[in-house]
Amino acid sequence: MTLRPAGLLAALLLLPLSAVADVVRLSEPVATTEAWEDFGAPLPEGPSRSLVEVVEASGAMNGKDVKIATEVVQVCQKKGCFFIAREGEATARVTFRDYEFFVPTDSAGKQVILAGTFERRAISAEQAAHYAEDLGETPPDDLEDGFEYAIVADAIRIPRG
Repeated sequence: MTLRPAGLLAALLLLPLSAVADVVRLSEPVATTEAWEDFGAPLPEGPSRSLVEVVEASGAMNGKDVKIATEVVQVCQKKGCFFIAREGEATARVTFRDYEFFVPTDSAGKQVILAGTFERRAISAEQAAHYAEDLGETPPDDLEDGFEYAIVADAIRIPRG
């Protein structure tokens, strides 16, 4: 079986999750309450959209600033330098503007709110394999070049606990 472009990110999500040995926290939150922590910039006010809504309108949303509520399903286990967001069938890889902040590596399974720029962009099989390794997984052998939905985040609110 050969994986097609839209299947690259989805295939990585089907890999088993690795056990988290130690939590890595390379960034301090910019704001905290008993309920949540904000990383990056302060989260802007206003309503959030769903990831599904943004992905379904990807043509119109490409390059636009978005505020999204979504679930973190996997986090880079090396540094917390990216995570995979998923809502239903919609997935996006979330990175952080100018590599200025990271998220705790134990953020998987949490519902977050993030603000950033949405893109649909090309991804090579080598990049997809590298991302899988950073997630602590072994990439499938049959990856091909394709595309991904991505968000370059400026701010993220993560619930505590």
